[in-house]
Amino acid sequence: MTTAYITHTSCELHNMGDDHPESPQRLGAIQNRLIMGQLMDFLRRLEATPATREQLLQTHDDTYVNAMFARAPEEGHIELEPETLMMPQTLEAALYAAGSVITAVDVVMSGEMDNAFCGIRPPGHHAEYDKAMGFCLFNNIAVGTRYAIEQYGLERVAIVDFDAHHGNGTEDIFKSDSRVLYASSYQHPFYPYSDPGASHDNILHMPLEAGSGSEAFQTIMTEQLVPALDAFKPQLIMISAGFDAHKEDPMAQLRLSESDFTWITDLLMDMADRHCDGKIVSVLEGGYNTDALGRAAFCHIKSLMKL
Repeated sequence: MTTAYITHTSCELHNMGDDHPESPQRLGAIQNRLIMGQLMDFLRRLEATPATREQLLQTHDDTYVNAMFARAPEEGHIELEPETLMMPQTLEAALYAAGSVITAVDVVMSGEMDNAFCGIRPPGHHAEYDKAMGFCLFNNIAVGTRYAIEQYGLERVAIVDFDAHHGNGTEDIFKSDSRVLYASSYQHPFYPYSDPGASHDNILHMPLEAGSGSEAFQTIMTEQLVPALDAFKPQLIMISAGFDAHKEDPMAQLRLSESDFTWITDLLMDMADRHCDGKIVSVLEGGYNTDALGRAAFCHIKSLMKL
């Protein structure tokens, strides 16, 4: 397998404070673990290009996008919502984060690479059509998905989200778009307090109780996700790869281990082989214990590489 690792140095410059859980050290923890595990030499490291305003407008409200450009501070910070801050480097980081997913879509859809992992921040899956929230400015995976549909004429793209927090933004953006299947496992009830009973034919909620571990996670994926993907027959699988469901993460109360991230990645690789010639684009979302994040992301990327 050929796997791309896509990132940009700008993603490490966005810093919401020394005590903020969504820290620049998150990316360093992943890269250090890849180096220690001798995987980096076998990855194709690519530098992202920034998303354009026009590409963002395929996914987000124009008033919202224009406001993000206009409000970007030259010094200090502004608060978009509690704990979601914008600093002088934030807009550039957010543009490269969204752009990395577009780059990933291009290299995977062209056949240049079998799959790709985007090591980026700020994360994206809480950003709604016209609203920043949950540390997220632009919805990176939604921007990439919309680009894949428009640029490559795809009719069926599946987004699988195994972050501990529901991707309310991704649901908000695609809830009326039958070309996208959005399937999300997440702790419930928990931030952002989404309604798992919300009725949209293309949205699959897979809520898990606090304290759920491997058995519950693997059961829900096997019994609910697999049939949904088989029925949908995606032409591309996108992954919102959040690692805060790890048992050591301070931001949730799920009990997954590294082996669960290997298991779900292997499952999604099998589904991609079955339906879309192995085409997968994976995008970093949460994960706030840097040591656990590094270990879990390492397992995920190693599985993408089929090592």
